[in-house]
Amino acid sequence: MTLSDDFDFIEDTEFATTSSSYPVAFGITLTPKVSGIILGVLGLAGAAYMLMNFVMPAWDNFQQQQTKQNELQQSIEQKKTYIKQIDKVQQEQALAKQQQIQVLALFANEKTLDTLLLDLNRLVESTNTQVSADAVQAKLKKYVPTGKAEPITDGSFGQLVNGKLKRSSINIEIIGTYEQTQLIFRNIERLQPLLIVRDYRSSSLTPEPTTQQDKVMVGSVEPTVISTSFQLQALMPLSQEEIAAVKAVQSKTK
Repeated sequence: MTLSDDFDFIEDTEFATTSSSYPVAFGITLTPKVSGIILGVLGLAGAAYMLMNFVMPAWDNFQQQQTKQNELQQSIEQKKTYIKQIDKVQQEQALAKQQQIQVLALFANEKTLDTLLLDLNRLVESTNTQVSADAVQAKLKKYVPTGKAEPITDGSFGQLVNGKLKRSSINIEIIGTYEQTQLIFRNIERLQPLLIVRDYRSSSLTPEPTTQQDKVMVGSVEPTVISTSFQLQALMPLSQEEIAAVKAVQSKTK
């Protein structure tokens, strides 16, 4: 064998040894570069698999939970708003009730009518405490209720009052001087129930001084005594039953 043959043999042996150090799969020699490409492709495929089967369902579930949380938060905010509105409505109702009580206190009622005669007599007698015993004494001469309180439907106090209030009328006559009569009416205005004076009439009870030959015969100057008659109307709110009864009567007359 020649030297050249030995050299060729050595080269063939080294090449065969070197080429056989990489595994072969499906006819492809798995060199480091090829193996890296294959591993990269497998990594991408695994990542895609993980994304489709684990990450995306978890993300969808997260989105659903986030939507539910937002809806729940909106529901809570709405309830808070409703609670605030309820508190506001309750405060408005309390204020309206207080105002209603104050308004109703201005009107008369059955109890105030029961004591009205005593109140008027007290007002008349109080004017006599300011004069001497031999002076003119004011008197409550007549106090006659006209009957049961009747609902107001004639528009005498405006259309808005019709079917909401009732009035009780009392015919009254008092006797006294002009100053006493004026003071009595001022005191009537200060009474708590809402009272209205109607049909006011006044006439003098003091006789005219006698004359002789166009000369006035004057003895002592006496204050003029007047008789004052009027109708006192007490206004009272109707109850819900009375309002319903008035509406029923009005519907039948239409």
